[in-house]
Order: sequence, then C-alpha cells, then structure tokens
Amino acid sequence: MPPAPSNTNQTQSLTQQVRNAVIWRSGSQIAAQIVQWASTFLVIRILAPSDYGLFALTGVVMAFLNMLNGYGLASGLVREAELTTHQIRQAFGMLIALNVGLGAIQLGLAPAAAAYYRQPEVAALLRVQALIYLFTPFIALPQALLSRSMDYRRQGRINIISSVVGAGTALVGAFSGWGVWTLVIAPMALFATRAVGMTVAAGSIMMPSFDFRGAGSLARFGGVMAAGQLFWFIQSQIDVFIAGRHLDLHDLGIYTTSLFLAQIFVSKFVPPLNEVAFSAYARIQHDRAATAAAFTKGVRIVMLAALPFYFGLAVTADPLVRVMLGEQWADAAIIVRLLAIAMPFMTLQVLFSPACDALGRPGVGVANGAAGSAILAAGFLVGIQWGLIGIAAAWIVCYPVYLAVSCWRALPVIGARARDVAAAVAPSLLAAAAMAIAVTALDHSMVLAPLPRLCLLVTAGAAVYAGWLALFARGVVQETLALIRNRR
Repeated sequence: MPPAPSNTNQTQSLTQQVRNAVIWRSGSQIAAQIVQWASTFLVIRILAPSDYGLFALTGVVMAFLNMLNGYGLASGLVREAELTTHQIRQAFGMLIALNVGLGAIQLGLAPAAAAYYRQPEVAALLRVQALIYLFTPFIALPQALLSRSMDYRRQGRINIISSVVGAGTALVGAFSGWGVWTLVIAPMALFATRAVGMTVAAGSIMMPSFDFRGAGSLARFGGVMAAGQLFWFIQSQIDVFIAGRHLDLHDLGIYTTSLFLAQIFVSKFVPPLNEVAFSAYARIQHDRAATAAAFTKGVRIVMLAALPFYFGLAVTADPLVRVMLGEQWADAAIIVRLLAIAMPFMTLQVLFSPACDALGRPGVGVANGAAGSAILAAGFLVGIQWGLIGIAAAWIVCYPVYLAVSCWRALPVIGARARDVAAAVAPSLLAAAAMAIAVTALDHSMVLAPLPRLCLLVTAGAAVYAGWLALFARGVVQETLALIRNRR
C-alpha cells in the first residue's frame, strides 16, 4: 500500500493549485482588461461626459438588483464538502427563478427611476438592460463549478473571448453614433458570450430543478451573502444616488469616469484574486494558523502592486487624464487625484471578506458592510454640499474609518494580528511614498506636453519604486518572485 501523503505534500499541492489559479485568473483578467481598456478609452474619447452621466443613473438600479442575482448562492457550492447532481440542479433552478424575477422587477422600477432623476431616457435604458438577468444563471453556476475545482484556465479563455466581443461591440456602437446606447449594448454582448462559453466549458447543461426541498443550507448561505451585497450596493452606489439629484449630467459623468479610473485596480484585479483566495481559504478553513499566514501574505503581495498604482495615479493624474481621455475630460484630473488617495484603504478592506466567508463567517462581512454603508452615506451627504470636490474628498475622510472598523471585526476571526498586517503593508507603503515624492519633484521641475510628461513621470516612478524595494525590502521582492516561480 503506498504511503499516505504527508501534510507537507498536501500543502505543496494546494500551493501549486493556488499559484496556477492566480496565474490563470489574474493573467486572463489582465489580458481581458487590456482588450477592454483599449476599447473603453477610445469610446470615452468619442462619447460625451453627459452620456456617461446618463448611463450612471441606470447603474444604481442595476447594482441594487444584481446583489440578489444569486452569485452568492452559487458560491455556496464551492464550500460543499460533497456535491451531488441534484444539488447543482437545485442551485440552477434557484438562479433561474431569482433572475427572471429580478428582470420583471427592473421593468417595473424603470418609470420610477426615470422620475426620480428627472431623465425620461433612463426608463428605456433600464428596460433593455433587464435582458442581462437572463444570462446570469448560465454564468454563475458554471463559474462556481469551475472555481470549486480551481479550474481557472478555461474560465480565463472564456473571459478573454467575451471581452473581445464586448470591446468590438462598443467600438462599433461608438463609431456608429449609438451614443449612450453603446454603453448598454456592449455589456450585453459580453455577458451573452460569457454565458455560452462558461456553460460549455463547465459542461453544466442540465435541466434545472425547482424542487427546493433540502436546499435550506445553500439558500441560507446565499441569503447571508446577498445581505452582504446589500451593504456593498449602498457603499458603491450611494454616491451616485445622491449626486444624481445634485449634479448635472456633465459633472456626474466627470465623477463616475474619475471613479472608474481610480478603481481600476481594486475593481478589476482584486476580485479575481479574491475568487482564488476564497477557494484556497475554503480548503484550509480548519487550520486557523495557515489561514492567518495566507491572509497576511496575500495582503503583502496585493499591496505591493496596489500602492505604487494608486500613488502613481495621484501624482500623474493631470497628464494621464489628458492623454487617455482627451482635453474634454481635463476637469477629471483633480477628482482622480483625490479618489486615488482613498483607494489603498478600500483595497485592503475588500480583502477581508473572502477569508471570513470561507471560514463560515459571512456575517462578519455583513456587519462590516453595514458599518461602511452608514459611514459612507453620511460622508457623501455632507460632501455633496461642496459639489464634485466635496464628494470626492468624502472618500478620503470615510474609508480609513471604515477600514478600522473592518479590522476590528475581521482580524480576530481570521486569526491575524493588526501589527502583522501593518508590517505586511509597510515595505510597499514606504517605497510608494518615496516614489510619489520623487515624481512630484520631477514634475514641478519641467514643462512638457502631456504625452512625454506622462511617459517620463511613469518611467521615473517605476525606477524609484523598484530601486527602493531592491535596497530596503529585498525580502518581500524575493518572496513574491519565489511564489511566481513556484519555489517554497
């Protein structure tokens, strides 16, 4: 009889799976985002800020209903020790029932939303966007099944293909004069492609079951996850909900596009890592020391990439906006700068939920979300009195408070200590601060056109950041390179 695998071998096997998952999930995300960004920035230069302002008004309703679309329910399949075909069919049935209902609700809410914002076209946009819910069951279920087996290779390929389809549709719409409808049709093309591809990749074509007897635990887990999403909705949309009544469409477009730029890292690169982290934490959920160590290492690696991005964005906002978006968006530079200062706090905060959820404590994320919703809502209500600058500055004031509350609740559950997390962040924080000081000094010493100015600042910033890490944080760099190279 062959000997049983040792704990070391099991750990190495999981490490290999996590490494491959991160490479495929993050790598495919980067490839997909390159395609989408190339299209997005071209489209932004063609469409008017008012188009983005109008589209943002529909996002509040979409985000509110999407928190109930069943992704949290599907993620419950990842945690199941044993999974039967009947359970999968039940989950599929729940997803279909939920999303058909959500589409119908959105159709009913469309006139009320248009009346609230005093923009009649919002109703028509929302009615067409309701079709997106029909694709959700065919994305959420296969994605959960593939994540359960940590198969991110096929997911990555589908994401790249769907991104190409969405980007191509957006370019066709922008050059064809579709206006704001470009922003509606392109995501629908992306989701439709992803639904077909994911279903085929996971082999999840099956008859749904609408007999939900015995699915109580799955439904409860999904319900708690949805409750957490409720507060995430409030956090992510309360600013637009408030600003939509006080700002004109041009200024609202400036704000939402600035937020898009500032949140590129936390909204595009961190979620794929959190997907992998959730699966990995679920595998080691009974070993609290291993979970704490993994969380601390994850924080260190994520912030190693996040902090130079945000600090660099803050100090290069003016030339970046002029080069990437065009002169018509020049007013966005100061808003991007303010939002970039707040984003490191947001990035660290969103890393807590995957660990707590995988440990069977999704209520921690719900409680954190409730606190964050109250803090941010109060800040935005006060900040909007000073217009665009005020609502952007509210992020800087509110998010450190929100992060402190999240640390207080989540770290004891994960088993990590605050000083360990601070130590994990310190090397990249010091390097990013040195980079920002050097780039700011260089920027004030020269007068160049936006493109060469941006290129010089980015090059100098990258050199300073890398040089600082090489001199003062070599261990962090070696640890990250070892992970990439799959060395212990």
